[in-house]
Amino acid sequence: MSTITLKNCPMKKTLLLIPCLVIFITLTSCDSLNQIAKSGSAQITNPTNLEIGNGLKEALQIGTSKSSDQLSAVDGFFANAAVKILFPPEAQKAENTLRSIGLGKLCDNVVLSLNRAAEDAAKQAKPIFLNAVKQMTLQDVTNILLGSQDAATQYFKRTTTVQLTASFKPVIQGSLNKVGATKYYGDAANEYNKVPFVTKINPDISAYVTQKAIDGLFYEIALEELNIRKNISARTSPLLQKVFAFADKNKK
Repeated sequence: MSTITLKNCPMKKTLLLIPCLVIFITLTSCDSLNQIAKSGSAQITNPTNLEIGNGLKEALQIGTSKSSDQLSAVDGFFANAAVKILFPPEAQKAENTLRSIGLGKLCDNVVLSLNRAAEDAAKQAKPIFLNAVKQMTLQDVTNILLGSQDAATQYFKRTTTVQLTASFKPVIQGSLNKVGATKYYGDAANEYNKVPFVTKINPDISAYVTQKAIDGLFYEIALEELNIRKNISARTSPLLQKVFAFADKNKK
């Protein structure tokens, strides 16, 4: 049998070129994929202004709604040691005195009724917060997203406190009357005011409860804000993940 030789044959050169072409094409393809991957990464970490606005507003709507719902539930204030409303500071001496003379049940009724009133009022908060979110400008959004850990909470304090106070006060006053807080606290104040040589206390408690209810809401909102800034698992949608990943890399 004769042997076929490729010496001086053009096909030999062609066969030798094939592996080189395969390597070149492979390297070129890898380089293209890397460029695509980098481009995709840039898209993930650099949302548009519209996405930033929508993402932050989504986060704030979730956080404020959750806070309002939690605090407006039964025991939302009363069972939460961080926001539970106690006797006013100027009346704590009165509380101690009343408890020492066997009126502990009256004091307990006062505390429970104050917190029930705050829970009633908290129902009014959600639409006020949602309206504040809708009114945000792009500058507000940027300042909040890239600002301090409580930037959103501070925004709500600036933009909703007046409206919350106006909305809460009549609700709290009505609730205090409904659950007997006005009577209980008035009775407690009047009993204490009978004690000789004490500084008299004001039996009107509604303004104090209104302020404490608002303080409690902002406390819970601050916790929700910190949670979504710090915990990736709290970013429950692709848009939230994209926007807050961008924020993580671009903090002031």
